[in-house]
Amino acid sequence: MNKDTICALATANGIGALGIIRLSGDEAVSIAQKSFKGKNLEKQKSHTVHYGYIVDGEEVIDEIMVSVFLAPKTFTTENVVEISFHGSLFIGKRILEVLIKNGARMAKAGEFTMRAFMNGRIDLSQAEAIADMIASENEASRKVAINQLKGGITNEISILRTDLLNFVSLIELELDFAEEDVEFADRTALIGLLKRIEEKLRSLIESFQYGNAVKNGVAVAILGKPNAGKSTLLNALLKEERAIVSNIAGTTRDTIEELLHIKGNTFRLIDTAGLRETTDEIEKIGVKKAIEKVEQAEILIYLIDSATTDFREDMLMIKPLLREDLKLIICATKIDEVIPAQHEKMEALLRQEIAKEFDFIKISALENQNLQDLKNELSSYVEELKTEENNVVITNQRHFQALQKSLESVQKVEDAVHIKISTELLAYELRNALEYLG
Repeated sequence: MNKDTICALATANGIGALGIIRLSGDEAVSIAQKSFKGKNLEKQKSHTVHYGYIVDGEEVIDEIMVSVFLAPKTFTTENVVEISFHGSLFIGKRILEVLIKNGARMAKAGEFTMRAFMNGRIDLSQAEAIADMIASENEASRKVAINQLKGGITNEISILRTDLLNFVSLIELELDFAEEDVEFADRTALIGLLKRIEEKLRSLIESFQYGNAVKNGVAVAILGKPNAGKSTLLNALLKEERAIVSNIAGTTRDTIEELLHIKGNTFRLIDTAGLRETTDEIEKIGVKKAIEKVEQAEILIYLIDSATTDFREDMLMIKPLLREDLKLIICATKIDEVIPAQHEKMEALLRQEIAKEFDFIKISALENQNLQDLKNELSSYVEELKTEENNVVITNQRHFQALQKSLESVQKVEDAVHIKISTELLAYELRNALEYLG
């Protein structure tokens, strides 16, 4: 592996009170010392912080703090130095130039994490969790990422894999005594282990829907006929004037997407053009986009004006959009404008017409009435995806696909045991299962 000493800005680009530059490699401390005016860093203990100046020859560039971390107890398992400087982009650039002049090179994207992986400090799932941790935008995604960073997925799989490896050893031992027709591996115990592995794999696979919701947010499409109150609802949920509100039908012609955080979870709200037949070419495109967004959404909030008495047009709009995996919330809007008895009649008629479970909520976005009920319903969708046994949650598409292949391979082994396949072929199927679990 390349043993160059690498350096890079560890903080985000931009101006702030402080910035951090990180070096990693065998020569990290000596290169930092060449650029440092203060204590001799090469004589300092690990995990210590020192005050001084970054210099280029006789020129003082900045007043800094330097943290020294000696191998192997570092993120990369190499010598690591972190330089805290005043957060100017120009100062950061000058410090990097000095470090490169003194023997370091600029790190490639992700190279610090790659070194940690290559040096055995973290496994691949933990390396991916670091990216998820940095990108986390809510409390739920942070918790999932920190659990993976602690090795959650690896711990869950490795115990079962070790047990299966013991059976593989016994099966392969039988091959050495093939002529004597003996069995060292208890087939009944093997079936029991395979069942436990299948149960764990299914649990992890099922967690992906929740993990995906946590990581990427839940797509929520807001639909309805023109002037049903879609843009007003979006603005009320976001508590800002994000969408234009007008009494003129067809104001919204394109989709508007914004993030809403509820109880640590992220929802991607999509305000769409009003659904109706129109001769306006631009509005037609907006209606088509609206339908496309519903096809990609996990939740559909369909708005109906409380004053509506004829639902035939709404039914024609809703029914083609329904899917088994789509949560439907119907909101009676502008409830401040009609009497309560109208809402009960509306709900009864809708439940007769729609052959699917849905939640019915009466709201006034303008008056901020019952919006908390709608937020609670959105939040409950994510909570219902959780299962109590899922301490580890899958958020990565690669992990999801690997787990599916693992499950298929374990099922093949189970089938092979049931039909009493030859020991040679059983050993082959077991090796395949081990490879996928790995």
